[in-house]
Amino acid sequence: MKIGLLAMSGVRVHDKKLLQLGLTLPGFVERSKIIASLPSLGLLYLAACTPPGHEQHYYEAESDGTEPRELFTCDLVAISTFTAQIFEAYGIADCLRAAGVKVVLGGLHVSVLPDEALQHADYVVVGEGENVWPAVVAAAARGAAPTVFRAADFAPVDIDRLPVPRYDLLGDRPYNRYTAQTTRGCPWRCEFCASTVMLHAPYRRRPADQVARDIAAIQRLHPQAFIEFADDNTFVDKAWGKELCRALLPLKVKWFTETDLSVADDPELLDLMARAGCRQVLIGLESPTAGPLAGLEQRADRKARWASRYVEAVRAVQSHGITVNACFILGLDGQTKEVFREVLHFAEEAQPFDVQVTLLTAFPGTPLYARLEHEHRLLQPSAWNLCTLFDVNYQPTGMTPQELREGIYWLSEQLYGEEATRRRRKGFFAQFNH
Repeated sequence: MKIGLLAMSGVRVHDKKLLQLGLTLPGFVERSKIIASLPSLGLLYLAACTPPGHEQHYYEAESDGTEPRELFTCDLVAISTFTAQIFEAYGIADCLRAAGVKVVLGGLHVSVLPDEALQHADYVVVGEGENVWPAVVAAAARGAAPTVFRAADFAPVDIDRLPVPRYDLLGDRPYNRYTAQTTRGCPWRCEFCASTVMLHAPYRRRPADQVARDIAAIQRLHPQAFIEFADDNTFVDKAWGKELCRALLPLKVKWFTETDLSVADDPELLDLMARAGCRQVLIGLESPTAGPLAGLEQRADRKARWASRYVEAVRAVQSHGITVNACFILGLDGQTKEVFREVLHFAEEAQPFDVQVTLLTAFPGTPLYARLEHEHRLLQPSAWNLCTLFDVNYQPTGMTPQELREGIYWLSEQLYGEEATRRRRKGFFAQFNH
């Protein structure tokens, strides 16, 4: 069979004012553009797990959400998408099926809502796909009836034995970052997080030499590649993290990852990260004050306990030459209109190299979605196209939806102007030199 692998990428914000700000304040959409340009590592893993004898091609949806015409020459198309693009994915799937192409949908969204997805696909994969995929390919080859494949019915994925993703299928597309994976999942449980609560799998660390093997494979194809680790929280296990950094030292690679605040407590780890090529860590601080953080992390309330050390921790990380992208969520319960000035004050005091602000978003399957639905606070339930992190689709407790919108407009103009960005960058170099 000819198999197409279609990545639905991009962050299609609906809020017109934010779109306009993005044109005038480049820093506002900088991180979103990076995310939008990342190749789909999940699809590249599926390609590596495809039984021999099939022709495979990697595609990306067009910027307007339409499908490449080459997809209609395929026998089977696997589609990977975020919740915000699921309606576009369904539309493409419907067109392909009408033309006689079989379609399989997988990922976080359809793992939560498989019955919804099956209305638009021949096959739906719930959970991690590597061990399920060969069965899906076999089903398509024999023309099996539409069905849902559940990872729980197959052997668990052993991430110690993952194959090298098929990076070669990316061809010569001009990506500014390439993805590799060092861990899967996160041991913490944040109410809003859509990354881990849906897969029902524990936090797992890959062997450091296997991670180095994958990065070396990327470097053979793209010698100057910048790597982004496709992880939720890389350095929870500090001893393993040091082992990983030592394995990366000979590769002389530059990389980015997401982790939590606890890295600031381990100077030896930070030193190794810097020497191993870490250029930036994204840390979810969520709120500049402790009150709205209470109960947000549902296992040990870690974020609330860490809040008093935020400024000190940012400076500790950046003193090693690793820039911090401090991430905040606007509209948390307990936040009032003062939160916008509080975030700005924090950025001016701590001077993280980058700041990312998003709006609280209720993704399907998360505890947050269940709670807001129970409290009748969702403005448009099932409006998945508004799950962009930049569109308001719920009733906040401390302000109106419009006040939340107006607040992010104002804060974006303050944070991402040229002068504010210059001050933060200057602050980082001062911390590093000190």
